[in-house]
Amino acid sequence: MSVDATYLLSLYKAISEAHQALRPQVSVTPLTHSARLSAMTGCTVLLKCEHLQHTGSFKFRGASNKLRLLPQAQRKLGVITASSGNHGQGLALAGKMLGVPVTVYTTTSASSYKLDAIRALGAAIVGLDTDPLSVELEAARQAQVQRIPFVSPYNDPEVIAGQGTIGIELFEQAPDLDAVFVAVGGGGMISGIGAALRALNPNIDIIGCWPANAPTLQKSLEAGEIIEMQEDDTLSDGTAGGVEPGSITFPLCQRLITRTVLVSEQAIKAAMRDVASAERWIIEGAAAVAVAGMQKLAGEYQGKRVAVIICGRNIVLEKFLGAVQ
Repeated sequence: MSVDATYLLSLYKAISEAHQALRPQVSVTPLTHSARLSAMTGCTVLLKCEHLQHTGSFKFRGASNKLRLLPQAQRKLGVITASSGNHGQGLALAGKMLGVPVTVYTTTSASSYKLDAIRALGAAIVGLDTDPLSVELEAARQAQVQRIPFVSPYNDPEVIAGQGTIGIELFEQAPDLDAVFVAVGGGGMISGIGAALRALNPNIDIIGCWPANAPTLQKSLEAGEIIEMQEDDTLSDGTAGGVEPGSITFPLCQRLITRTVLVSEQAIKAAMRDVASAERWIIEGAAAVAVAGMQKLAGEYQGKRVAVIICGRNIVLEKFLGAVQ
């Protein structure tokens, strides 16, 4: 699909509409200045607190927007999705609020903490012993067979528009940002944020951050097409997994991302520890990827104002403690 100026304008309009329509269900999260991270890096570091969003991650935004726009007849059928955890939680809560039954397909290796949270919100879970992309494709197939709406974690303009509300909030809270650092999995969040900020602050750098162990979309961008690759284990389970063939996020990322950065598992652990030390926050691996990306490129943003998306906090306590010790 071609992403031209007309498409980007229509996406921005959808984001603006969602920005108004989702309140008060979706919270406006704080943008907090981190004095200690600023001192460590030489940048003015602002942290966008998506870990304080309902369900502990940004995913509630896109899920809420998708269900808001779903026709009443389809709401009664329920929805199917695929998720390693955060998207499933966000959709489960949005479904509970609107009376929409939710079924979440997931890998059997997904975080037990996140799966328990999904169940607690009333969603049904189907576990498959395979990789995240295969789970996603099977969930989409089942939705088609059962004639039930499928809610993609990222490959859906209405989900992307919901995530893009972060970008409008950022501009309202800090209109003079020089750069924003975003962890990337399927690309839905950075596509939405990028579309919003490019319309409002055209000179801002949109920086995509990946764990070096799981960079499928980043490598696809380098290759100029969506590729399949073997990923290694990463603390950033929220960004792990392949990208659905034909995903709209691919051309959006091609158009909107200024640059990409890969970070090691050691850098992710160090970022989790730094945020815990500086802010007394527990953050998950995906959030630490964005922090680590900012730290890696900080030398290029000395004295400038940068925002880092703290995208979630949903991590098993023992896993967090093991990472920061």
